[in-house]
Amino acid sequence: MGIFDQPGLAWMLAGVGLGVAELVLPGMYLLWLGLAAFGTGLLQLVIPMGLGGQVFDFGGLALFSVLTAVRRRKPAAKTEVNQQGSGLIGRRATALVFTGSEGRVRVGDSDWPARLEGGGTVDPGTMLKVENVDGMTLLVHRLGEAEMTEG
Repeated sequence: MGIFDQPGLAWMLAGVGLGVAELVLPGMYLLWLGLAAFGTGLLQLVIPMGLGGQVFDFGGLALFSVLTAVRRRKPAAKTEVNQQGSGLIGRRATALVFTGSEGRVRVGDSDWPARLEGGGTVDPGTMLKVENVDGMTLLVHRLGEAEMTEG
């Protein structure tokens, strides 16, 4: 008596196999298909049916599990975590040298090209705040009195 004499067990074995394959291969779809196969096997053990019914059950369970997984997946963060300079926005900068509104600032231990928003010029040592990043250029503005006293 082989495993295919018990189609429910064959489906469950296929589900376990897909679950194991999910551990080895990247992605997240084999897990849901494995759950659908395992569920089909359980249904087959409770309510024996022909191949057409088994395929129909598997398709329905697969669709349900994949759609549920997609709906429950969290959307990607809208922050630019891996964008160069994104961690600099909001930080304080010290003016190094400016010619007009273009110059260089120091943020932490790094020097950056900068552009003063609103135009004008600043003296070396002036405290600025990074408002945005344009490519490799930091867009900065002068700190107001209230911002100077903040942490």
